[in-house]
Amino acid sequence: MARFFNYFPKTVYTANTNVGGLDTVTNIIARFGFEQRLKENSAAFYKYSVQDSDTPEIIAHKYYDNSERHWIVLMFNDIIDPQYDWPLKYENFISYVDSKYSANGAANTTVQTGLAWAMNINNVHSRYKIVKRTSADGTVIEERLQVDANTYANVGATSSSITLQSGNIITQAITKEKKTYYEYEMEKNESKRNIILLKPEFVPQIEKEFKKVIKQ
Repeated sequence: MARFFNYFPKTVYTANTNVGGLDTVTNIIARFGFEQRLKENSAAFYKYSVQDSDTPEIIAHKYYDNSERHWIVLMFNDIIDPQYDWPLKYENFISYVDSKYSANGAANTTVQTGLAWAMNINNVHSRYKIVKRTSADGTVIEERLQVDANTYANVGATSSSITLQSGNIITQAITKEKKTYYEYEMEKNESKRNIILLKPEFVPQIEKEFKKVIKQ
């Protein structure tokens, strides 16, 4: 990480307005970004699922032979704050949930840990009405509609068939689902595991462009 900031330009900063002294510091607000068209070009990247043992440095070492290229992993995925935008390890995730909901657990009639409160099926974060349509050729289209508690209570599990003018039959099934706070937090954390990695052959040119842009 330290070597990464060696490429950043220097700027003059007033450290103490009372004294009037000036310091030369690294301008860490300088920015570099990837063009969106590159991130949308499937020929330029691999899809990757972040494992519990992974860090940006480990991935950079594995794919780019240099842990200092971790910034490529982060910037290519628009990750600004690795502490919050990177998936938490399981044990860290559990600690995070327990801490985040500790006040809720303490305020409960039966005092619970934050984790126990978040996992309690009676503590619902969100409710969904799910409409699944299946065509004769096996194509499935699913809609997940977030609803309020009253609407959720009135959703019944149903299944019906619709015959189109073409003669094709669509089967529609309606179900419902609710999500605890723990499930919500878990889903949000797991969604961060799906990242894309710039292919190694593009790295030398990207590094060249990075050094050119960041020093301006």
